[in-house]
Amino acid sequence: MATRSKSAKSVRQSVTIPATLAADVRRVAKERHVTMSRALVVLAERGVRAEAEAKQQLKAAYRNFVEEVEPERKNEAGRDLIRVIFGKDSVAEDSVF
Repeated sequence: MATRSKSAKSVRQSVTIPATLAADVRRVAKERHVTMSRALVVLAERGVRAEAEAKQQLKAAYRNFVEEVEPERKNEAGRDLIRVIFGKDSVAEDSVF
């Protein structure tokens, strides 16, 4: 996702957001000395970028898992894939037994 350039066309859009989220956006806008609209745009751009990065990480982890043939490395690649899907704390590092 590229950042907006001066020639990028803007679209006026009305959205309804929960009051708690609006308070958070208002806080971000105040901290950064920008309007609420600008804060919403920045936060939305970040979210879209984070989603794209997460998708790329998932594809890479899946590819590594599928392509690995050595059992120990495949096991680690499987753990990495699980972490990408469910979060970094989803795989216990120390066995209980």
